[in-house]
Amino acid sequence: MIQLKTMMNVIDNSGAAVAECVKVLKMDRHAKIGDRIIVVIQKQRSFGPESGGGGSVSVSAANKVRRGDIRHAVVVRTKKKYQRPDGSVVGFEDNACVLINKGGEPIGSRLSGVVGREVRERGWSKILSLAPMHL
Repeated sequence: MIQLKTMMNVIDNSGAAVAECVKVLKMDRHAKIGDRIIVVIQKQRSFGPESGGGGSVSVSAANKVRRGDIRHAVVVRTKKKYQRPDGSVVGFEDNACVLINKGGEPIGSRLSGVVGREVRERGWSKILSLAPMHL
């Protein structure tokens, strides 16, 4: 259950590491897996030693988003356990999202970590194709 002020991990390579939910779109209370939300980037991902000398130039070129940016995102994992129609109960280790543009295309080109199967049922097949595994 993702609601206002929930902190989430960003699992794509867009350059963001942590995002905070500021709005759940088309919902009254909370977002579940596959729902679209609006987030503010709280922390940028550092790309470490490959940035080399003059690190700020190459890091800013690699990051597609910056701290404080307001972006749309899709929830792909929630910590809250929920029951699927087949009777299985699923809960993940953390809350995670994938940043998207207004057209619904992912900003990053690679995802790290698993995504929930409900992403497919909600029509986010592009995100599912980038994911290494889905449960």
